[in-house]
Amino acid sequence: MVKRIESIILFSEDAKNLAEFYKDKVGLEMTMEAEIGEKGEGLYGFEFGEEKTALYIMNHSKVKGKNSQPERIIFNLEVDDIEKEIKKLDEAGVRKIADIYHMQEYGLIATFEDIDGNYFQLVQIRPGEA
Repeated sequence: MVKRIESIILFSEDAKNLAEFYKDKVGLEMTMEAEIGEKGEGLYGFEFGEEKTALYIMNHSKVKGKNSQPERIIFNLEVDDIEKEIKKLDEAGVRKIADIYHMQEYGLIATFEDIDGNYFQLVQIRPGEA
């Protein structure tokens, strides 16, 4: 029986640079940095909540350049104040794909693109709509 999503891994040609984007521009707290494999490739972790759901960013030898299909997988980052967080990302020069929109019975969503061309969304779940 599957219990939950334990982690999401973003592979990159330059994991360190992508991890720094999520740390410096998006404001995620990096909770782990390691070298793995015989080549000492980078692994960077961002863990969330008591259950330690995580976003990991790792180097991968088969990943080159930007994501050519960023709509295929999009992950959501829940925030308390979406307007404040959008302003922060706008000021940091992060590319906005879709401004705030409302999804009935869920909340507010805005879509952004990271430096590797992956899409991520900020979500503010409205009380009583989750």
